[in-house]
Amino acid sequence: MDIVSATILLILVMDPFGNMPLVISVLKHVEPRARARVVLRECAIAYAVLLAFMFGGDKFMQLLRLSDTALGIAGGLILFLIALRMVFPHAEGIFGDTGETGTFIVPLAIPAIAGPSALATVLLLVSREPQRVFEWVAALSLAMLISTLVMISAQRISRWIGRRGVIAMERLMGLVLTAIAVEMLLTGIERFVVHLPR
Repeated sequence: MDIVSATILLILVMDPFGNMPLVISVLKHVEPRARARVVLRECAIAYAVLLAFMFGGDKFMQLLRLSDTALGIAGGLILFLIALRMVFPHAEGIFGDTGETGTFIVPLAIPAIAGPSALATVLLLVSREPQRVFEWVAALSLAMLISTLVMISAQRISRWIGRRGVIAMERLMGLVLTAIAVEMLLTGIERFVVHLPR
């Protein structure tokens, strides 16, 4: 996987377009002047969490005695379930019922941006090719920048393309993410089969 593919994958798992309704809902009681600042703060927190998982992921996996194969299959399953919710919208949203518990860390930073799928993806990228960690940091930084810009512009984009446009875009991203999730699952299963005792 190259840096462009990694960036696209990370944008898909962060799902900024799918998060737009959540951003609008959570920030509706925040003063318009302060909304961009709140989104920036939440994105910065999510970025820090993802970076921590990226650099500490290998030690975390060693501590729990997890293999790359297990992580690949688990990550693929999580991505697949989230992709299904993107393609077939659920009443509780993509990440379940997060509620409106405020705008600090939950639900914007975690789990909307730095959710299970994003955490699993950064862990998987580094665990498979640790020598390219700085490329993965660049991909994460670019993906976070794009996601932040989309969420800061959530109100404007929503008015411009309309609710149906947002839903159509989310479903298209869900379709692409489904294919990526299936590819991750197949790769994980293939590695598992190859390492079976003969």
